[in-house]
Amino acid sequence: MEQSWFMFILSAIIINNILLIRFLGNCPFLGVTTAMDSALGMSAACIFVNVLSGVLCWIFQKAVLDTLGLEYLQTLAFILIIAGLVQFVEMVVQKVSPALYRALGIYLPLITTNCMIFGVAVLNIREDYDFMHTVVYSIATALGFSLAMVIMAGIRERMAIANIPKLLDGVPLGLITAGMIGLTFYGLAGIS
Repeated sequence: MEQSWFMFILSAIIINNILLIRFLGNCPFLGVTTAMDSALGMSAACIFVNVLSGVLCWIFQKAVLDTLGLEYLQTLAFILIIAGLVQFVEMVVQKVSPALYRALGIYLPLITTNCMIFGVAVLNIREDYDFMHTVVYSIATALGFSLAMVIMAGIRERMAIANIPKLLDGVPLGLITAGMIGLTFYGLAGIS
């Protein structure tokens, strides 16, 4: 059964959202979404790294690991590729936007260990996507991650001025909110 490109993209962005449904990449989701500027900056960095790492990892898997029969080195190779890309992005952001670099703080280097980035690279191989599907899936999942980050940042900015019980303030309410947003996205699962 061949899925249309529209449904493939919609599914990756919303229905099977990498953050809210597959629950990959929740560390920056809870840490950076307290302010919209930080969420947008982290989203941009994740889009860039996710697309490049997804494509580079797919190329490396097909050209080197599969060709030489070294599939068992996939995890190590993917981590090294992602770490190199994150270092590159960190240097660029530090030069281009020092304010964004300071706002992201520790979360920019944490992209290296962001399981969303690694998860997408592995899913591209596991789902046996061709090159075009890999590119589109990497872009769509990054956009889905960004959508979730922006929605959560908007909600958390409003929660900052709300009268919230002390017991729920911060991470507990963030997790409850993430669960509710995830249920909303998952409600569309029947159309895929």
